[in-house]
Amino acid sequence: MLVRRWLAAAGLAVLTGAAATLYGASASAGDAAPATVLPAAVPPGAAALAAPAARASADPVLSGKRRVTIVRVGSFESGLSLLDGGRLAEVDDDRGRQVFVPTPLGAGEYLIKAYYGGGAGQPVCWQARNPDNGQPLYVAGAACRADDPAQRFAIAPAPGGGAREYLVSNRWAYLRDSARSGLILEELGDAPPASSFRFNDTGPAPRR
Repeated sequence: MLVRRWLAAAGLAVLTGAAATLYGASASAGDAAPATVLPAAVPPGAAALAAPAARASADPVLSGKRRVTIVRVGSFESGLSLLDGGRLAEVDDDRGRQVFVPTPLGAGEYLIKAYYGGGAGQPVCWQARNPDNGQPLYVAGAACRADDPAQRFAIAPAPGGGAREYLVSNRWAYLRDSARSGLILEELGDAPPASSFRFNDTGPAPRR
């Protein structure tokens, strides 16, 4: 097991229906094609979170030159893992890809590359997915494409958070824990983000 942390956070209502169609149809975990998307409107409560994203790149863990593990603040003995053939989840063992390299694209956006072990093998990238069945948006793995909006994640310092504590979002849908559905992406409206994440430096990024 690569990472350990603290206790579970409370939930917000999941994003469903018409709002979820901003993310297009879902794809299989190995599908390199980007989802068809439309620009998302900025929710009223999210506007104040846009400015910190551009400042986040000063942190070495967001330089694209360091590999990290990612732990949800408030989790218990678990860390983020991109499971084989599946979605981003919290695990308390060694399953899946638990080594990540946030790679800057500019304007506070990043490809989040996922590797096995100490950075072995070719990476896959986080991609926002819409299951198109009324269930919440989620993150799964896909062949890396910097021009795919579904793979361009904003990483912003969590307001009032500790060192290397960040909010993670894709087109104003924020990564958060749901007691019912695990890790999901959800638009906030006027509500504050329910989950923040600590990025733990584990060494130099793989040279690819």
